Amino acid sequence: MSWIYLFIAGLFEIAWAIGLKYTEGFTNLLPSALTIIGMILSFYFLSAAVKTIPIGTAYGIWTGIGAVGTAILGIILFDESKDFIRVFFILLIVIGIIGLKIFSKVPAN
Repeated sequence: MSWIYLFIAGLFEIAWAIGLKYTEGFTNLLPSALTIIGMILSFYFLSAAVKTIPIGTAYGIWTGIGAVGTAILGIILFDESKDFIRVFFILLIVIGIIGLKIFSKVPAN
């Protein structure tokens, strides 16, 4: 269950990171409220995950999910660069996430 919590935490990290773009410096009320809720939920699920997943592994995967998801949505939603080298390094983050998951010695829940 901890891995599921960690994945959910990563999804909420993507949500709040993208939400920041819409808050306009926390001057736009609804996007600001949704972004703060996303932050709280992201940290809640991360804290649930680290009950059994080592903090270094969980944090690395959490930030990796957030970074990759936010970069992909930045390309889709905000027309950010999709240069080969940028996509290549995003793929390296994905490989790191997969490596951490595969080689982590974590008890199954």
